[in-house]
Amino acid sequence: MHSEQIVRTFNDFYRERGHEHITGATLLPPSSDSVLFTTSGMHPLTPYLEGRPHPQGRRLNGLQRCLRTTDLDEVGDRTHLTVFEMLGSWSLGDYGLSQSLRWGYELLRDGFQIPGERMYVTVFGGDDEVGPDNESLDAWGELGVPVELTDDENWWSHDPVGLCGPDSEIFVWTGGPGEPPQGRPTTDPRWVEVWNHVSMRHRRDQDGRLRPLRQHSVDTGMGLERLVCVLQGHSSVYDSDLFEPWTRLLPPLWHLDEPSTRLVCDHLRSVVVVIGDGVRPSNTGRGYVLRRLIRRVLTVLWRDDPTRTLSDLPREVLLHTLERFRQTGGTDPVRQVLEGEERRYAKLLERGRRVLGKPEFGGPLSDEDYRYLHDTHGLPRDLVTTLRTS
Repeated sequence: MHSEQIVRTFNDFYRERGHEHITGATLLPPSSDSVLFTTSGMHPLTPYLEGRPHPQGRRLNGLQRCLRTTDLDEVGDRTHLTVFEMLGSWSLGDYGLSQSLRWGYELLRDGFQIPGERMYVTVFGGDDEVGPDNESLDAWGELGVPVELTDDENWWSHDPVGLCGPDSEIFVWTGGPGEPPQGRPTTDPRWVEVWNHVSMRHRRDQDGRLRPLRQHSVDTGMGLERLVCVLQGHSSVYDSDLFEPWTRLLPPLWHLDEPSTRLVCDHLRSVVVVIGDGVRPSNTGRGYVLRRLIRRVLTVLWRDDPTRTLSDLPREVLLHTLERFRQTGGTDPVRQVLEGEERRYAKLLERGRRVLGKPEFGGPLSDEDYRYLHDTHGLPRDLVTTLRTS
């Protein structure tokens, strides 16, 4: 299935079951939100999951773009991404978790043609505060899907304070052709999580206590890139059509090892989306995240060849990403930001090498040295570390 067909199948399935499609918001949460970027599909729906009526009703589904920096150091492997899209369905005080799980199983089995014997689920088994998630256990028992009980791995919370509740995660076996499923999700990495169904039953207060919500809701999230990878039979998310033409055009342009190629593809694709949502480089907040992504790319590119330049990026990869994420600003602003940051970073590196070449910085650096280099010369600690090890 092509990625567009996968999205269409998901949307059609939920429309037939009375859900209204909502248009995904940008990466930028409302100004009242303390986080820099939207990190999950439910993030823009938080007020409605807490009980406020949604103008489109109590059954919703959609596709939301998200950005996460918590796994930034993992980018370069087969699965971790900085910017990704999340398919989601929501019941705002309407049907319960058991119905959500049954529909989820039905969509995976009948809509996406994943055999039931290639599925395994994990369920919250209870802890000192809350008992086991018997609703999920009963639903999966009726469907005949094997269950593994966990504790905090199946307790969902967005922050230490706020909405939370037990979740049930659906895994798909991705072993080789003809290879029967083995082990369990926590024991064999070939079981890949594709879909999380959360029962929003509680809110954790500032004092750490759980308070039951008056409205019980269901939030589900399924990473599109990972789902496409599984359905298309790839071992890496970068092999799917979602990363075409990045993985076709960048390797001939810049000869890098595979992890470095993945990092460059991910970061540049993410940078295009962040710029497309109106963010510009700066030394704080969202702008700093953008600047850091660009500089990580340049550090990798210049490690072996300092003549490499972002101005060589084909227009096709920029346009493909903007269209994929439904952004209309065009490629010129993206290219201007990239080339401007490249010039700025090159000058900073030149100054940094000159400063760090002085005798007083020849030995181990103290925290006071790092503060001086940052405050006086504008050299962040991570940049100093990079220059001293390069």
